[in-house]
Amino acid sequence: MWLPQAEDPRMQQGATSGERECLVGYLEHYRTTLELKCADLSPEQLGTRSVPPSNISLLGLVRHMARVEQSWFRRVIAGRPELPRLFGGADEDAGFSWPGDTDDALVAEAWSLWRAEVEHAREVLGRTDLDRVVDVHGQPTEVRDLIVHMIEEYARHCGHADLVRECIDGRAGQ
Repeated sequence: MWLPQAEDPRMQQGATSGERECLVGYLEHYRTTLELKCADLSPEQLGTRSVPPSNISLLGLVRHMARVEQSWFRRVIAGRPELPRLFGGADEDAGFSWPGDTDDALVAEAWSLWRAEVEHAREVLGRTDLDRVVDVHGQPTEVRDLIVHMIEEYARHCGHADLVRECIDGRAGQ
């Protein structure tokens, strides 16, 4: 076990009631999982790439998920498509690449950005009806579909995080 069940913050929520609470609960569960997978590591460890030729790292996953949160919640659901996407440069690879060394400042910046985007997403979702229809690449899409997509995105990347973490220090699971 990663943590004893009584100490796992994801297990403290209890049963959910209703669609919104269920969807938000799963989204928060995976957000917390990403944080847990990155806990107690040095900047160098967070920047450690997975199995070549992949460039996935835990730090890259945090940066990438900040980009994903920003894109769906600010640009699409909040209706701000004019905002430039985070880490949109060819050399940034959607957040998975960065110039220079992996140091405390880069890690702090990534976590700050991710946490700000998550907080904004919570605010947007809190005031948005799941039935609301938004435009996604010319297709009318309900907000609930985007939340399910976010859950899927986090779940997939938390699987990646689990494998990367196991390569770093042997911790896996949960």
